[in-house]
Amino acid sequence: MSETTAIPVSKAKAKPASAETPKFEMPKFDIPQFEMPKMEVPAALREMAEKGVAQAKDNYEKMKSVAEEATDVLEETFATASKGASDYGLKVIENARANSNAAFDLFGKLLTAKSYSEVVELSTGYLREQFETSTAQVKELASVAQKAASETVEPIKEGFTSALRKAA
Repeated sequence: MSETTAIPVSKAKAKPASAETPKFEMPKFDIPQFEMPKMEVPAALREMAEKGVAQAKDNYEKMKSVAEEATDVLEETFATASKGASDYGLKVIENARANSNAAFDLFGKLLTAKSYSEVVELSTGYLREQFETSTAQVKELASVAQKAASETVEPIKEGFTSALRKAA
């Protein structure tokens, strides 16, 4: 024979979980629906808008082209300015070398001078010659600087004049 064990069941029913904790619900509001009036855009206005967009695209392309040209001009200008500055620096070094060589030549001659009058004559001759040389060197440096400046400025002037003509 088999024995069965009975489990006592309570008579109270278990409450559902949702009933134990009160649930807050937002009140429902209806958002009013407004109907937009249906209007047709006049053809003249539509045409004017299309022309405006086309003109804006045209102007954008022109300005883009002008900006690219200006960039090219600036790159060329910087390269030219760099070359001009390099040429000027080389000329300064060349002049310094010539002046140093002239000074060493003078010192060599002064060391072999036999009298004070010969020292004065050599020094005076050197100073006169050096004054003329320095004057020529200054003129030459000014010429190199002027050339570098004009070569640097000319592309800018031409490039921006051309760019402004295209933009107008």
